Amino acid sequence: MHAPETSAAPQITVRRAERKDAAAIHALLMELARARDVVHKVRSSVADIERDGFGEKPAFEALIAEVNGTAAGLCLYFGSYSTWRGQPGIYVQDLVVAEAARGLGVGRRLLAETAAVARARGGSYLRLSVDDDNPRAQAFYRRSGFRHSQAEMICVLDEGAFLELADSAKGAAP
Repeated sequence: MHAPETSAAPQITVRRAERKDAAAIHALLMELARARDVVHKVRSSVADIERDGFGEKPAFEALIAEVNGTAAGLCLYFGSYSTWRGQPGIYVQDLVVAEAARGLGVGRRLLAETAAVARARGGSYLRLSVDDDNPRAQAFYRRSGFRHSQAEMICVLDEGAFLELADSAKGAAP
């Protein structure tokens, strides 16, 4: 009689991203863009990620989730501050879990670790936005305890309108 085969549970670790992870971060972002069918919108490069995340003044931080030693998830974030709360928090810019790692709890683990970072820094909240045509992600965030803020609408100023507004400045900026 043969013993039943059992597969070992995958080993999931989460750690702070380092400069050496720039290519893995970009690859995970590209996987997200492919899954959302918006690769044409991605203009960033590995060099951009390396420069802006790991240079002298990092514009973001990130956590990498590894499944059995392979990068399989990413939470890219930066500090936020609520003047109404009078407290800092974290804005989650990108949460990505590789398709092969979905269902293992990687996304929830990344959010939990990010919340712990915020709390350790005196923060009291996480914020993020989710595409209105991505019900799978919306459901995941609801299951994770997020709620939709009916009182807010995300607005973006970019491209020509951004340049026009910046060019109209009268010199107060550094």
